[in-house]
Amino acid sequence: MLGLEGVGVFLAYIMSIFAGIGCVVYGIKNWNTPADTDVDKEINEEIEWEKSDPENEEKN
Repeated sequence: MLGLEGVGVFLAYIMSIFAGIGCVVYGIKNWNTPADTDVDKEINEEIEWEKSDPENEEKN
């Protein structure tokens, strides 16, 4: 019957289905989440740009 010769085979089928669902849920949850290093890099670039921007300097 469906190749299920024991409880272990049935559990393997069920666990593989749950693992696939878990991977899909994890992928959807983290789809557009950037890595922390990317966020830190962008923040540091923005700070450096603001320091060197001539419009931000006070006029004498």
